[in-house]
Amino acid sequence: MGRENAEKHRNSKKNGKAAKSAGGARKTAAELARVTLTQDPHAIRDTREKVLEVAIGHEVRAFRKKLGITVADVASATDISVGMLSKIENGNTSPSLTTLQTLSRALGVPITAFFRRFEEEHSAVFVKAGEGVDVERRGTRAGHQYNLLGHIGSNTSGVVVEPYLITLTEDSDVFPTFQHDGLEFLYMLEGEVVYRHGNNLYRMTPGDSLFFDADAPHGPEELTTLPIRYLSIISYPRGRGED
Repeated sequence: MGRENAEKHRNSKKNGKAAKSAGGARKTAAELARVTLTQDPHAIRDTREKVLEVAIGHEVRAFRKKLGITVADVASATDISVGMLSKIENGNTSPSLTTLQTLSRALGVPITAFFRRFEEEHSAVFVKAGEGVDVERRGTRAGHQYNLLGHIGSNTSGVVVEPYLITLTEDSDVFPTFQHDGLEFLYMLEGEVVYRHGNNLYRMTPGDSLFFDADAPHGPEELTTLPIRYLSIISYPRGRGED
């Protein structure tokens, strides 16, 4: 009986190690619950200012506070009175271009930065079902169909986000060699695939998701149940990326 219990203990440890290897960096629900989010998705930011003076004043104050200096510090650096600076920041006066140029030099920003809040537009892209754009990416050569679901060009975030609907069929090959800058999020919609990320394999079925650092080699390792469809959302710093 002692030998049998020892054998069970060894097998249990062996199976535990195998499960850990297969799971890789998988987080449990409890671990995810302990993650502290630094951004409140329900917070409401100030809307675009419709009054030019108010918009300019908001930006002047924001840039000053970002530098950690007082109104008196700015007044000393620009020879603009504290009273006038207070009026500018509160949107109670319309500063001349000469004054704005002086402030831009003191705050270390281009003069156009003061107009950002007045001029900026926030874009949105709405794509009806079946109306995404088929695009060529590296995986297209392996029979992967990429349907781009939206694209916003110029934005203030400094980040590019590319949402794709990817379809794999009997004509598709496994292609576990993608590697690029940024982060990627997958959400399974249909079928079953074994997806590789680095040295870890994840069996994904509808409803499963995978979020990872895209700098590691990744891609479908085994096409288990066809057709396979999943969302792929790639984000990377502007000016970098591209598979």
